[in-house]
Amino acid sequence: MANSFDTRYPSIDDLRNKAKQRIPKFAFEYLDGGCNEDVNLHRNTSELREVQLKPKYLKDHSGSSLKTKLFGIEYDAPFGIAPLGLQGLMWPNAPEILAKAAYQHNIPFILSTVTTTSIERASELTEGKAWFQLYHPTENRLRDDIIKRAEAAECPVLVILCDVPTFGFRPRDIRNGLAMPPKMSLKNIIQVLGRPNWALQTLKHGQPNFETLKPYMPEGLDLKQLGKFMDDTFSGRLNEEKIKPIRDMWKGKLVLKGVASEYDTEEAIRLGLDGIIVSNHGGRQLDAGESTIKPLNSLAAKYGDQIEVMMDSGIRSGPDVARAMASGAKFTFMGRSFMYGVSALGKKGGDHTISLIKSELQQVMEQICCENTTDFPNHLITK
Repeated sequence: MANSFDTRYPSIDDLRNKAKQRIPKFAFEYLDGGCNEDVNLHRNTSELREVQLKPKYLKDHSGSSLKTKLFGIEYDAPFGIAPLGLQGLMWPNAPEILAKAAYQHNIPFILSTVTTTSIERASELTEGKAWFQLYHPTENRLRDDIIKRAEAAECPVLVILCDVPTFGFRPRDIRNGLAMPPKMSLKNIIQVLGRPNWALQTLKHGQPNFETLKPYMPEGLDLKQLGKFMDDTFSGRLNEEKIKPIRDMWKGKLVLKGVASEYDTEEAIRLGLDGIIVSNHGGRQLDAGESTIKPLNSLAAKYGDQIEVMMDSGIRSGPDVARAMASGAKFTFMGRSFMYGVSALGKKGGDHTISLIKSELQQVMEQICCENTTDFPNHLITK
């Protein structure tokens, strides 16, 4: 698909600023914020941007290709759309917009268990190419049913999440009534009235719901009951006992997301997983933890020949993708960047943001004489 983007918004920062103007404050802060004092949120990007690349200007160069193979599939770029919860809260119909754009650009789209479209709809929009990220249910019956639905939807990759053993402590969300149980305050209603386009689009598409979970939810839940349902239904702490039945049941590729240590990487390899995503949940879970770029380099160097090593958290742009790839990531994912795009530009936001990041990454590759994405590590400046 030909790259095309709105020249009024030539950077992710431009999209972020526009998104802030377009959506209610409580929705923007849910998207934009981290946990506690946002230390690791900012560390993710700032430490990633300390990575430097070496150009080789006099080297023969026949052109650069973004195409990247992962799990035997060739994608048109080495980045995909990370799973985000409650996408429809930030912009109505957001997951469908992003799933369509990802399919058109031939990049992966990962659907979260707790976002606002269903497994089946995401599969329909991507012709069975959408990945699915599973929040681990407390009941085996529910776990098995969701996995069977993902299999029936032909999802090629199942992602299991290990970095949410507890809900992150997020002061903004608590102030805004988006903690569990959620609540709608007068302040939130006033914010909605100040964003009439967002309100009209929400009326058009309907109140956002956990569409994948609808078959398991009692009808007519109020917000307090919804909070109790979520607490009772999911247990985020993974271990061998929980992972082994999933590995036995799932015949496709299985990926562990939220890895930040050698211990968890070695466990993933031992349990037969196909890939890991080095991630700290976008800085939304552990403010006192490392940035994702810190463990990436050593994990990729030590285990990259045993398991596919990917990365998300802190990556915002094409140059950031290049930095992560040079540091050893086989593939990368972004969440906030794409949601800024959709929140800023609506149904055009997915295409615009993917095109923008592709263009940025292509320029970096041409500039440093990097012909293929696998060649990025040869351009890393080590300190």
